[in-house]
Amino acid sequence: MPAIKTLPLRLNADPSRVVVRPFHLGWHANGSGPSRTERIVAAVLAMSERETQKQLAHVLTDFEARHWQTRRVFMTRYAEIAAVLKLEDRQLSDARCQLIGAYFCHEYSYAAAALMNPSVVPHPDQSGMPRDSCRIVMSLRAVGEGHISSIAFREGIITHSGDFQLATEPPFATAADAQEAEDHIPEGQVTIFRHKDSTLSGTVIFPITDAQANGLEDLRLVEFHHEDGRKEWLGTYTAYNGRQIQSEMMRTSDFRTFDLLPMTGSAARNKGMALFSRQVNGKYMMIGRQDGENLYLITSDSLTDWGEGVQILTPQYPWELVQIGNCGAPIELDEGWLLLTHGVGAMREYSIGAALLDKDDPSKVLRRCKEPILKASEDNREGYVPNVVYTCGAMKHGNNIFMPYGVADSSVAFAFVPIEEMLALME
Repeated sequence: MPAIKTLPLRLNADPSRVVVRPFHLGWHANGSGPSRTERIVAAVLAMSERETQKQLAHVLTDFEARHWQTRRVFMTRYAEIAAVLKLEDRQLSDARCQLIGAYFCHEYSYAAAALMNPSVVPHPDQSGMPRDSCRIVMSLRAVGEGHISSIAFREGIITHSGDFQLATEPPFATAADAQEAEDHIPEGQVTIFRHKDSTLSGTVIFPITDAQANGLEDLRLVEFHHEDGRKEWLGTYTAYNGRQIQSEMMRTSDFRTFDLLPMTGSAARNKGMALFSRQVNGKYMMIGRQDGENLYLITSDSLTDWGEGVQILTPQYPWELVQIGNCGAPIELDEGWLLLTHGVGAMREYSIGAALLDKDDPSKVLRRCKEPILKASEDNREGYVPNVVYTCGAMKHGNNIFMPYGVADSSVAFAFVPIEEMLALME
C-alpha cells in the first residue's frame, strides 16, 4: 500500500444539527368536516390575542435560540398555508401568523443517523489563497430520521504544506429553497436557492420531487470545464423514492443556485455514475456500473441523456471479486485518467483501489491496482455498516490526491495519497 497520510480529523453524525422543515398535513377533508389543517388554523384564529402571544412565546422559548431567523421561517410557512386556505385578506397580527406557521413546521435532525460518502472539488472562490493552497467544497451524504438522505456541504482549505483545515461550521443550518409552496411537489427539473445570508457550510439540500422523496444519495461532484472555457460544478446523485432509483444531476456555477435535473437513457436507471471533468474527443463521458457488477465507459452528446456503455473493468482480484464500482469522477493526470474504484470482497468488505485510463481513449485501461489503496482497519471498521471505506470523489493537489472518505457509513475521514506511489502500485 502507498504511504498514505491520514489526518486525525473525523466528521461524525451529529443529532444537534437541526433545521426547521415544513410539517405536512392533508389540505382536504376526508369527509364532510374540515381537514386537520383547517381545524388547526381555525383554532388559532379563535384564540384571543393574549393567548396567541402566550402560545407563541412558549414556542419561541423552546426553539428560537436553536434556529436561524425562526420568526421569519414561521412567517414564510404561514404564507404557504394562507395561499392554500385563502387567508391572505385576513388582517392578522404578526404573532398570530407566526403561531399558525409554527403549527406547520417541525425540527428535523438531518445528520442524526450518519454522515458519509463525501466528494470534493476546488471552491469557485479562490481569492486570498496563498500560493499552493486551495479552498475546497466538500459534499456529504447526511442521513436523518426515516433513513432519508440529504446533501450537506462543508468548506475548507488544503494548505501549501499539505494539511487540511476545515472551515468553522455555522451554528444554524438552513435548507435550500425552491421558492415555491413545498406542498406542491414538482416533477422533472427543479431549481433551488441557497439563502442569501446563509453560508455554504450551513446549507442542506433536501429531497423535493416525488422521485427524490426517500433521499438524495452519494453526490459525485466534479469541476467541469466546457469547451468554450466556462466552468461549472456538476454532480451526479441517486434519487430514491422508496421503491425505485434513478440518476439525476446537480448543476451550479456558484453554489448559490442549484438545478436538479433527472437524467434519461438506460444508464440513468442505475446508480453510481461519475462524470469526466471535460469532453473527450467531443463527447461527454461517464463511468457507470450498468449491471451492478462491472464498470462501463458511457459516452453521450448530452450531459443528461446516457445510454449503454462499453465494459472496461471487471472484478479480477480477491478484494473486489463480488463487485466493483467507481469512487467518483476520474481525475486527469499527465499519465492519463486516474479512476478511483471501490471493490467488494469476502465478508462484504469495501476497499478503495484505482485504475489508469488512456487520456485520449478512456476505454483503454492502462494499469490497475492489484491491491487496494485503502481498506477498513481495526480503528475504522465499526459503524452503521461495518467494514466499509468509500469515497464519492477526490481531487489532485500538488503531487497528492486529497481524498475524503466515508468510514463504515457512519463518519468521514481524510487522507493524502502520493500520486507517484499510487501509480507504482498499479500493474
